[in-house]
Amino acid sequence: MNRIHRATATDLPHARQLLHEYFDAIGVVLRDDDDAIHAFLSDASAAMWIAYVDDTPAACVAMRPLPDVAGATECKRLYAKPAFRGLGLAESLMATLESHAAASGYDAVYLDTKDDLIGAIKLYDRLGYERCARYNDNPQATIFMRKRLR
Repeated sequence: MNRIHRATATDLPHARQLLHEYFDAIGVVLRDDDDAIHAFLSDASAAMWIAYVDDTPAACVAMRPLPDVAGATECKRLYAKPAFRGLGLAESLMATLESHAAASGYDAVYLDTKDDLIGAIKLYDRLGYERCARYNDNPQATIFMRKRLR
């Protein structure tokens, strides 16, 4: 049975596990340490969701506000463990994030990615994200996308 859970500071072990796998999988240079992950999970203006398959943490996504872009929030760290890909977890996590963002009053979700993450780019295209101008200083990002929620 699959379920999606909004993570809190008490979920640090599962969040850490998924985020560190994500960092390794795509070669993230600027990595969050445990203190940064804990602070993020404790921040009321941010959110992270973990998808579980049975009781196994299988995928995650995070959201944080974009204070320099009016009415916008950012999708971060979408990741599904290889053994759990193809189950629709990424789509479910993105739907959860977008629904939460809209209910929180945001007009748009932004994200960045790298041009070698073909599967992620195809997913974002399918979900209605469109290319946009660079909105952050992420040194590894090569593609910037946005989806209007209203």
